[in-house]
Amino acid sequence: MLDKVLGKLARQHDPNVLVGFDHADDAGVYQLSANQALVQTVDFFTPIVDDPYIFGQIAATNSLSDIYAMGGRPLTALALVCFPEKADVEILEQILAGGLSKMIEARCTVIGGHSIRDEETKFGYSVTGVIHPRKIYQNAGAQPGDKLILTKALGTGVISTAIKKSKAERRWIDGAIVSMTTLNQKALEVITNTETTIAQGGTAVPDSPSSEAGQPDARRLAPDARFPVHSMTDITGFGLIGHLREILLASNLSARISADKVPVLEGALDCIRAGYIPGGLNNNRAFAECLVEYDDQVPQDLRTILYDPQTAGGLLISTPEGQALTQALTQAGVAAVQIGEVLPQTKPRIRIEI
Repeated sequence: MLDKVLGKLARQHDPNVLVGFDHADDAGVYQLSANQALVQTVDFFTPIVDDPYIFGQIAATNSLSDIYAMGGRPLTALALVCFPEKADVEILEQILAGGLSKMIEARCTVIGGHSIRDEETKFGYSVTGVIHPRKIYQNAGAQPGDKLILTKALGTGVISTAIKKSKAERRWIDGAIVSMTTLNQKALEVITNTETTIAQGGTAVPDSPSSEAGQPDARRLAPDARFPVHSMTDITGFGLIGHLREILLASNLSARISADKVPVLEGALDCIRAGYIPGGLNNNRAFAECLVEYDDQVPQDLRTILYDPQTAGGLLISTPEGQALTQALTQAGVAAVQIGEVLPQTKPRIRIEI
Protein backbone atom coordinates (compact mmCIF):
# COMPACT_ATOMS: atom_id res chain seq x y z
CA MET A 1 0.00 0.00 0.00
CA LEU A 2 2.73 2.45 0.99
CA ASP A 3 4.71 1.58 -2.13
CA LYS A 4 1.71 2.47 -4.31
CA VAL A 5 1.21 5.79 -2.52
CA LEU A 6 4.88 6.76 -2.67
CA GLY A 7 4.97 5.88 -6.36
CA LYS A 8 2.42 8.63 -7.05
CA LEU A 9 4.42 11.33 -5.31
CA ALA A 10 7.19 13.45 -6.76
CA ARG A 11 10.52 12.04 -5.63
CA GLN A 12 13.20 14.23 -4.15
CA HIS A 13 16.50 14.27 -6.01
CA ASP A 14 19.31 14.47 -3.49
CA PRO A 15 22.70 13.12 -4.63
CA ASN A 16 23.57 12.24 -1.04
CA VAL A 17 20.80 9.62 -0.89
CA LEU A 18 22.69 6.42 -1.64
CA VAL A 19 19.79 4.09 -0.85
CA GLY A 20 16.15 5.16 -0.92
CA PHE A 21 13.01 3.12 -1.46
CA ASP A 22 13.60 2.25 -5.13
CA HIS A 23 14.39 -1.44 -4.54
CA ALA A 24 12.63 -2.04 -1.21
CA ASP A 25 15.91 -2.10 0.70
CA ASP A 26 15.95 -2.58 4.46
CA ALA A 27 17.03 0.95 5.39
CA GLY A 28 17.86 4.30 3.89
CA VAL A 29 21.45 5.47 3.51
CA TYR A 30 22.49 9.14 3.40
CA GLN A 31 26.08 10.09 2.64
CA LEU A 32 27.81 12.60 4.93
CA SER A 33 31.37 12.42 3.59
CA ALA A 34 33.60 10.29 1.40
CA ASN A 35 34.02 7.75 4.20
CA GLN A 36 30.84 8.02 6.22
CA ALA A 37 27.10 7.72 5.74
CA LEU A 38 24.06 7.40 7.96
CA VAL A 39 21.88 4.30 7.76
CA GLN A 40 18.36 4.82 9.12
CA THR A 41 15.30 2.67 9.76
CA VAL A 42 12.11 2.61 11.85
CA ASP A 43 9.83 -0.20 12.99
CA PHE A 44 7.15 -0.74 15.64
CA PHE A 45 4.28 -3.17 16.18
CA THR A 46 1.77 -4.59 18.64
CA PRO A 47 2.70 -7.21 21.29
CA ILE A 48 3.15 -10.77 20.03
CA VAL A 49 3.96 -12.32 23.43
CA ASP A 50 2.36 -11.85 26.84
CA ASP A 51 5.51 -10.91 28.77
CA PRO A 52 6.06 -7.13 28.40
CA TYR A 53 9.81 -7.33 29.03
CA ILE A 54 10.26 -9.97 26.33
CA PHE A 55 8.03 -7.94 23.99
CA GLY A 56 10.37 -4.99 24.46
CA GLN A 57 13.36 -7.17 23.67
CA ILE A 58 11.73 -8.50 20.51
CA ALA A 59 10.77 -5.00 19.35
CA ALA A 60 14.32 -3.75 19.82
CA THR A 61 15.88 -6.76 18.09
CA ASN A 62 13.51 -6.30 15.18
CA SER A 63 14.24 -2.57 14.88
CA LEU A 64 18.01 -3.11 14.91
CA SER A 65 17.88 -5.85 12.30
CA ASP A 66 17.60 -3.56 9.26
CA ILE A 67 20.80 -1.74 10.25
CA TYR A 68 22.73 -5.02 10.35
CA ALA A 69 21.16 -6.16 7.08
CA MET A 70 22.62 -3.14 5.31
CA GLY A 71 26.05 -3.75 6.84
CA GLY A 72 25.82 -0.84 9.28
CA ARG A 73 26.58 -0.32 12.94
CA PRO A 74 23.75 1.05 15.10
CA LEU A 75 24.59 4.16 17.08
CA THR A 76 21.43 5.78 18.46
CA ALA A 77 17.74 4.97 18.81
CA LEU A 78 14.50 6.83 19.49
CA ALA A 79 11.70 4.92 21.18
CA LEU A 80 8.20 4.95 19.67
CA VAL A 81 5.44 4.22 22.20
CA CYS A 82 1.67 3.90 21.91
CA PHE A 83 0.09 3.03 25.26
CA PRO A 84 -3.43 2.97 26.72
CA GLU A 85 -4.16 5.82 29.14
CA LYS A 86 -5.65 3.55 31.80
CA ALA A 87 -3.16 0.68 31.53
CA ASP A 88 -0.71 -0.15 34.29
CA VAL A 89 2.38 2.02 33.87
CA GLU A 90 4.53 -0.81 35.23
CA ILE A 91 3.79 -2.71 32.04
CA LEU A 92 5.22 0.17 30.02
CA GLU A 93 8.25 0.25 32.28
CA GLN A 94 8.88 -3.44 31.60
CA ILE A 95 8.52 -2.96 27.83
CA LEU A 96 11.02 -0.11 27.87
CA ALA A 97 13.39 -2.06 30.11
CA GLY A 98 13.31 -5.04 27.76
CA GLY A 99 14.01 -2.87 24.77
CA LEU A 100 16.84 -1.09 26.56
CA SER A 101 18.50 -4.41 27.44
CA LYS A 102 18.84 -5.25 23.76
CA MET A 103 19.96 -1.76 22.82
CA ILE A 104 22.72 -2.03 25.43
CA GLU A 105 23.71 -5.42 24.01
CA ALA A 106 23.87 -3.83 20.54
CA ARG A 107 25.97 -0.88 21.85
CA CYS A 108 23.19 1.42 20.65
CA THR A 109 22.31 4.44 22.80
CA VAL A 110 18.65 5.33 23.34
CA ILE A 111 18.60 9.13 23.26
CA GLY A 112 14.87 9.90 23.39
CA GLY A 113 11.56 9.03 21.83
CA HIS A 114 7.91 9.92 21.45
CA SER A 115 4.75 8.55 23.04
CA ILE A 116 1.01 8.92 22.42
CA ARG A 117 -2.12 7.57 24.06
CA ASP A 118 -3.61 4.69 22.11
CA GLU A 119 -6.15 2.00 22.89
CA GLU A 120 -3.67 -0.60 21.62
CA THR A 121 -0.09 -0.92 22.81
CA LYS A 122 2.57 -0.50 20.13
CA PHE A 123 6.32 -0.24 20.56
CA GLY A 124 9.48 0.01 18.52
CA TYR A 125 12.39 2.25 17.59
CA SER A 126 13.79 4.54 14.97
CA VAL A 127 17.45 3.55 14.70
CA THR A 128 20.37 5.46 13.20
CA GLY A 129 23.69 3.84 12.40
CA VAL A 130 26.87 4.47 10.43
CA ILE A 131 28.11 2.77 7.32
CA HIS A 132 30.83 3.28 4.75
CA PRO A 133 29.39 4.49 1.43
CA ARG A 134 31.26 1.76 -0.47
CA LYS A 135 30.38 -1.04 1.96
CA ILE A 136 26.59 -1.18 1.71
CA TYR A 137 24.75 -4.48 1.36
CA GLN A 138 21.64 -3.99 -0.79
CA ASN A 139 19.01 -6.11 -2.50
CA ALA A 140 20.61 -5.46 -5.88
CA GLY A 141 23.98 -7.08 -6.52
CA ALA A 142 23.41 -10.84 -6.31
CA GLN A 143 25.25 -12.79 -9.02
CA PRO A 144 24.60 -16.11 -10.80
CA GLY A 145 26.27 -18.94 -8.93
CA ASP A 146 25.95 -17.27 -5.53
CA LYS A 147 24.85 -19.49 -2.68
CA LEU A 148 21.96 -18.39 -0.47
CA ILE A 149 22.48 -18.62 3.30
CA LEU A 150 19.77 -18.15 5.94
CA THR A 151 20.81 -17.41 9.53
CA LYS A 152 17.58 -18.10 11.45
CA ALA A 153 14.81 -20.66 11.25
CA LEU A 154 11.35 -19.70 9.96
CA GLY A 155 8.11 -19.95 11.90
CA THR A 156 7.71 -17.00 14.26
CA GLY A 157 4.56 -15.84 12.46
CA VAL A 158 2.58 -19.07 12.76
CA ILE A 159 3.80 -19.69 16.31
CA SER A 160 2.78 -16.15 17.31
CA THR A 161 -0.67 -16.85 15.87
CA ALA A 162 -0.89 -20.02 17.94
CA ILE A 163 0.16 -18.04 21.02
CA LYS A 164 -2.72 -15.61 20.48
CA LYS A 165 -5.10 -18.58 20.32
CA SER A 166 -3.53 -20.14 23.45
CA LYS A 167 -2.61 -23.21 21.40
CA ALA A 168 1.19 -22.95 21.37
CA GLU A 169 3.21 -25.44 23.40
CA ARG A 170 5.73 -24.00 25.85
CA ARG A 171 8.78 -25.33 24.01
CA TRP A 172 7.51 -23.80 20.75
CA ILE A 173 7.14 -20.43 22.45
CA ASP A 174 10.58 -20.66 24.06
CA GLY A 175 12.22 -21.48 20.73
CA ALA A 176 10.48 -18.60 18.97
CA ILE A 177 11.46 -16.17 21.73
CA VAL A 178 15.12 -17.18 21.53
CA SER A 179 15.02 -16.57 17.77
CA MET A 180 13.24 -13.21 18.04
CA THR A 181 15.58 -11.88 20.74
CA THR A 182 18.83 -12.91 19.03
CA LEU A 183 20.55 -9.97 17.34
CA ASN A 184 21.91 -10.33 13.80
CA GLN A 185 25.02 -8.55 15.06
CA LYS A 186 27.18 -11.66 15.33
CA ALA A 187 26.44 -12.74 11.76
CA LEU A 188 27.51 -9.33 10.44
CA GLU A 189 30.66 -9.41 12.57
CA VAL A 190 31.61 -12.75 11.02
CA ILE A 191 31.10 -11.39 7.50
CA THR A 192 33.04 -8.17 8.10
CA ASN A 193 35.61 -9.61 10.51
CA THR A 194 34.86 -6.96 13.13
CA GLU A 195 33.58 -6.76 16.67
CA THR A 196 31.71 -3.86 18.24
CA THR A 197 33.09 -2.25 21.37
CA ILE A 198 32.18 0.67 23.59
CA ALA A 199 34.51 3.59 23.03
CA GLN A 200 35.31 6.13 25.72
CA GLY A 201 32.25 8.19 26.46
CA GLY A 202 29.85 5.41 25.51
CA THR A 203 29.86 5.91 21.74
CA ALA A 204 29.24 2.72 19.80
CA VAL A 205 31.88 2.15 17.14
CA PRO A 206 33.65 -0.85 15.65
CA ASP A 207 36.96 -1.56 17.35
CA SER A 208 39.86 0.26 15.64
CA PRO A 209 42.40 3.03 16.18
CA SER A 210 41.01 6.54 16.39
CA SER A 211 41.72 9.14 13.74
CA GLU A 212 43.08 12.64 13.91
CA ALA A 213 41.09 15.63 15.12
CA GLY A 214 38.34 13.42 16.47
CA GLN A 215 37.07 12.51 13.00
CA PRO A 216 35.78 8.97 12.39
CA ASP A 217 38.48 6.67 11.12
CA ALA A 218 37.45 5.21 7.75
CA ARG A 219 38.82 1.85 8.83
CA ARG A 220 36.22 1.74 11.60
CA LEU A 221 33.41 2.25 9.12
CA ALA A 222 34.75 0.26 6.18
CA PRO A 223 36.59 -2.81 7.50
CA ASP A 224 37.90 -5.30 4.97
CA ALA A 225 35.21 -7.93 4.76
CA ARG A 226 36.28 -11.44 5.61
CA PHE A 227 33.80 -12.90 3.13
CA PRO A 228 32.45 -11.45 -0.13
CA VAL A 229 28.73 -10.75 0.07
CA HIS A 230 26.99 -9.58 -3.10
CA SER A 231 23.54 -8.98 -1.57
CA MET A 232 21.93 -9.24 1.83
CA THR A 233 18.56 -8.61 3.48
CA ASP A 234 16.75 -9.67 6.63
CA ILE A 235 13.66 -11.87 6.60
CA THR A 236 10.80 -10.01 8.22
CA GLY A 237 7.19 -9.25 7.32
CA PHE A 238 7.19 -10.45 3.72
CA GLY A 239 8.53 -13.90 4.56
CA LEU A 240 11.40 -15.76 2.91
CA ILE A 241 9.86 -15.77 -0.57
CA GLY A 242 8.86 -12.11 -0.40
CA HIS A 243 12.32 -10.91 0.58
CA LEU A 244 14.06 -13.29 -1.83
CA ARG A 245 11.80 -11.85 -4.52
CA GLU A 246 13.11 -8.35 -3.73
CA ILE A 247 16.72 -9.49 -4.18
CA LEU A 248 15.98 -11.30 -7.44
CA LEU A 249 13.97 -8.47 -9.01
CA ALA A 250 16.58 -5.89 -8.00
CA SER A 251 19.37 -8.11 -9.39
CA ASN A 252 17.48 -9.37 -12.49
CA LEU A 253 18.11 -12.99 -11.53
CA SER A 254 16.36 -16.20 -10.46
CA ALA A 255 16.92 -18.71 -7.67
CA ARG A 256 16.51 -22.33 -6.67
CA ILE A 257 15.58 -23.17 -3.08
CA SER A 258 15.84 -26.60 -1.44
CA ALA A 259 12.75 -26.67 0.76
CA ASP A 260 14.07 -29.51 2.89
CA LYS A 261 17.17 -27.45 3.73
CA VAL A 262 15.21 -24.42 4.97
CA PRO A 263 15.43 -24.37 8.81
CA VAL A 264 12.07 -24.34 10.61
CA LEU A 265 11.35 -23.65 14.28
CA GLU A 266 9.99 -26.52 16.35
CA GLY A 267 6.20 -26.48 16.24
CA ALA A 268 5.91 -24.22 13.18
CA LEU A 269 4.75 -26.95 10.83
CA ASP A 270 2.38 -28.25 13.52
CA CYS A 271 0.84 -24.76 13.65
CA ILE A 272 0.36 -24.75 9.90
CA ARG A 273 -1.29 -28.18 9.92
CA ALA A 274 -3.59 -27.01 12.71
CA GLY A 275 -4.60 -23.95 10.69
CA TYR A 276 -2.88 -21.23 12.78
CA ILE A 277 -2.11 -19.12 9.73
CA PRO A 278 -1.60 -15.35 10.16
CA GLY A 279 -3.29 -13.03 7.70
CA GLY A 280 0.11 -11.69 6.69
CA LEU A 281 1.15 -15.13 5.47
CA ASN A 282 -1.87 -15.38 3.19
CA ASN A 283 -1.20 -11.86 1.91
CA ASN A 284 2.44 -12.69 1.21
CA ARG A 285 1.47 -15.83 -0.65
CA ALA A 286 -1.18 -14.10 -2.74
CA PHE A 287 1.35 -11.43 -3.71
CA ALA A 288 4.49 -13.44 -4.46
CA GLU A 289 3.49 -17.01 -5.34
CA CYS A 290 2.96 -16.06 -8.99
CA LEU A 291 6.75 -16.10 -9.34
CA VAL A 292 7.18 -19.53 -7.73
CA GLU A 293 7.13 -23.06 -9.13
CA TYR A 294 7.26 -26.14 -6.89
CA ASP A 295 8.42 -29.69 -7.45
CA ASP A 296 5.51 -32.06 -6.92
CA GLN A 297 7.35 -33.66 -3.97
CA VAL A 298 7.37 -30.44 -1.91
CA PRO A 299 4.73 -30.91 0.83
CA GLN A 300 2.09 -28.25 1.42
CA ASP A 301 3.27 -27.33 4.91
CA LEU A 302 6.79 -26.59 3.64
CA ARG A 303 5.36 -24.51 0.82
CA THR A 304 3.32 -22.51 3.33
CA ILE A 305 6.14 -21.79 5.80
CA LEU A 306 8.12 -20.06 3.05
CA TYR A 307 5.64 -17.15 3.17
CA ASP A 308 5.44 -16.89 6.96
CA PRO A 309 5.95 -13.27 8.11
CA GLN A 310 8.89 -13.18 10.50
CA THR A 311 9.54 -10.89 13.44
CA ALA A 312 13.26 -10.19 13.98
CA GLY A 313 14.11 -12.85 11.41
CA GLY A 314 17.52 -13.87 10.18
CA LEU A 315 19.71 -12.62 7.37
CA LEU A 316 19.44 -13.92 3.81
CA ILE A 317 22.93 -13.72 2.31
CA SER A 318 23.97 -14.07 -1.34
CA THR A 319 27.64 -15.01 -1.50
CA PRO A 320 30.03 -16.88 -3.81
CA GLU A 321 31.63 -18.54 -0.75
CA GLY A 322 28.62 -20.39 0.62
CA GLN A 323 30.37 -23.31 2.30
CA ALA A 324 33.13 -21.25 3.90
CA LEU A 325 30.78 -18.54 5.21
CA THR A 326 28.25 -21.09 6.48
CA GLN A 327 31.01 -22.87 8.37
CA ALA A 328 32.36 -19.63 9.86
CA LEU A 329 28.90 -18.52 10.95
CA THR A 330 28.19 -21.90 12.52
CA GLN A 331 31.50 -21.84 14.42
CA ALA A 332 30.55 -18.40 15.76
CA GLY A 333 27.26 -19.75 17.12
CA VAL A 334 25.03 -18.49 14.29
CA ALA A 335 22.54 -21.13 13.11
CA ALA A 336 23.34 -20.61 9.42
CA VAL A 337 22.14 -22.97 6.68
CA GLN A 338 22.79 -22.92 2.93
CA ILE A 339 19.32 -23.19 1.40
CA GLY A 340 19.78 -22.59 -2.32
CA GLU A 341 21.56 -20.76 -5.09
CA VAL A 342 21.17 -17.82 -7.44
CA LEU A 343 20.61 -18.54 -11.15
CA PRO A 344 20.56 -16.50 -14.37
CA GLN A 345 17.14 -15.00 -14.98
CA THR A 346 14.69 -17.67 -16.10
CA LYS A 347 11.06 -18.65 -15.64
CA PRO A 348 10.00 -19.39 -13.00
CA ARG A 349 11.80 -16.69 -11.04
CA ILE A 350 11.91 -18.97 -7.96
CA ARG A 351 11.95 -22.77 -8.09
CA ILE A 352 11.30 -24.75 -4.90
CA GLU A 353 12.77 -28.28 -4.87
CA ILE A 354 13.35 -31.11 -2.45
